[in-house]
Amino acid sequence: MWAEHHISKNSGGAVCSDREQTLKHREIMLLQPTWDLVLRHTAVMHSPVFPVLFSLLVYLAFCLPFLLLDLLASRWAWVRRFKLQPQSSISWTSVRSCLALALYNHLVFIFPLTLLHWYLRPEHLPEEAPPLPSLLAQVLVCLLLFDFQSFMWHLLHHKVPWLYRTFHKVHHTYTSTSALTAEYSGAWETLSLGLFAAVNPELLGCHPLTKLSFFTLNIWLSVEDHCGYDLPWATHRLVPFGLYGGAPHHDLHHLKSKCNFAPYFTHWDWLFGTLHVQD
Repeated sequence: MWAEHHISKNSGGAVCSDREQTLKHREIMLLQPTWDLVLRHTAVMHSPVFPVLFSLLVYLAFCLPFLLLDLLASRWAWVRRFKLQPQSSISWTSVRSCLALALYNHLVFIFPLTLLHWYLRPEHLPEEAPPLPSLLAQVLVCLLLFDFQSFMWHLLHHKVPWLYRTFHKVHHTYTSTSALTAEYSGAWETLSLGLFAAVNPELLGCHPLTKLSFFTLNIWLSVEDHCGYDLPWATHRLVPFGLYGGAPHHDLHHLKSKCNFAPYFTHWDWLFGTLHVQD
């Protein structure tokens, strides 16, 4: 009797284990075609140039739609009504200045560091894709960690006058935001925020596909934060209860300077009493 019960119990455990393995396999298979596509370009992924090109090209690709909107806004009142500061307009001089600084920071500062990282810690590319729930959960955790780190870094640089004058003032050159101002920053700011973004996935032991997903999302949200438009489909309209500030939240920071220090979410500003919303 005991033996039958023991066998039955073990069989039940085996069935559960098989189900878990099947479920995990299905979750992996959701992303496997995408990961297989990445693995076909292993040489590119292993190149020390890839992180710099990826960061720069993704950034410029995300900026392009908003630059087109800026062109349309100067001629079309329907587009201009979505601008957070309708009286403002970007100039080609500012576009060239933003592009030049972004290129300079990537080539002079980011590339040498990626080269060092490539030499010391080459990226391992596993054959299997990560399960989709795991990827989504880790991307969210990375985003929340980055939001907290950036909030504290940002608040400190506004509260300490020397830090603001020496490092952060460059980013506040433009009181009216536009997509390309997202990376209009000095070397210190670019590298320190880049370090936060790079370290978090490493600490969580993320799959390379999870890292790429987080980096892509982080670049998009940063560009959208600075785009200068309150669009009907913007991210802050998709997240309920005002938990995500988006472009209106960050545009007010550039306009008023003493509020809204978190890059994305609103809870840290609410807790520290620095949250300000549009009237």
